[in-house]
Amino acid sequence: MPVLTRRFEKIRNILNSRMTDLTVVLEDIEKPHNISAIIRSCDAVGVLEAHSIGKEGKSLQTFNSTAQGSQKWVKIKSHKTINSAIKELKIKGFKIYGTVLGDKSCDYRDCDFTGPTAFVLGAEKWGLNKETIALMDQSIFIPMRGMVQSLNVSVATAILLFEALRQREKLGLVPTDGEGIEEKVYKDTIFEWTYPDVAKWCKKKGIDYPSINNKGEIIDNLPRTEKLRC
Repeated sequence: MPVLTRRFEKIRNILNSRMTDLTVVLEDIEKPHNISAIIRSCDAVGVLEAHSIGKEGKSLQTFNSTAQGSQKWVKIKSHKTINSAIKELKIKGFKIYGTVLGDKSCDYRDCDFTGPTAFVLGAEKWGLNKETIALMDQSIFIPMRGMVQSLNVSVATAILLFEALRQREKLGLVPTDGEGIEEKVYKDTIFEWTYPDVAKWCKKKGIDYPSINNKGEIIDNLPRTEKLRC
């Protein structure tokens, strides 16, 4: 059975507003509650893909009640080292920002997040290490008036992401018709979101995803067993 039209329309509308030039990099963040809250903020703002650095072979764990299912709609790309993650993003034209209290840091509200932007967030207790700070294009801080001069990492992430969204909305730079995503990535993502089980089967078989029409119906031939998954 094909996906319901209203369901497909919702999926397509959400994907049409996704951005590939805004992302977060999570370095050694391991608490599921914080990871879940960060991914939920990414989904709310329109981030298509987030990045993580951690122990090899260890995947990020989320609390479903906190993530509210948002982990299904935000891809998380794993990297072995922070260096490799930053290098990849810089090659793609991203400017790298990290939250650091220091003389060279600037108020996040004074920064321009309208271009390709990546926010690097550190471990909940210690923040970014010295080696990571050295890789930043710009260190930033969020002004605070309390005794404690730091925020929960998920709260800080939400503040930065929504500031980036605010700036882009002000200039009319937020995509509305899929223009924020390359065509191949768009086609693959909409199929994975619409038919996740069939997508897993295709990956296992090493074959391309079938084509779908404007109603969300699969128009290529599939084995009968896989059609039942639709």
